[in-house]
Amino acid sequence: MACLHLKCRGIVLTLSLVAASIAWQSAVAQDLVHDISGVVKKVDKTSKTMVIKADDGTEQTIKYTEKTTVEGAKDTGKGVEKGSAESYLTAKKGAKITVHYTEKGGEKTAVGVKDAVD
Repeated sequence: MACLHLKCRGIVLTLSLVAASIAWQSAVAQDLVHDISGVVKKVDKTSKTMVIKADDGTEQTIKYTEKTTVEGAKDTGKGVEKGSAESYLTAKKGAKITVHYTEKGGEKTAVGVKDAVD
């Protein structure tokens, strides 16, 4: 009887380790950076979001923060602060850009934006 009890403990321990491993892998996978290229359709300064219309026609809403970096901000117009995602995005309305973002809980957050290369 004691031997059976030890087997059950071993099975429970193994299942717990597997569950913990899956949860950890899921958390790590959410920190992956994804890319989307498309046209800036809208920038909402209040909610700090942008709407990007991708090449496949879908529209994606992506948040930006003060930590969102800007690369290749050439030809964005006067008054654009270097490194300011909000100013960059506002100046890029209607232009094609590439957004690097992470996704957690279904919410996309830009980590970097840059001019798209065709």
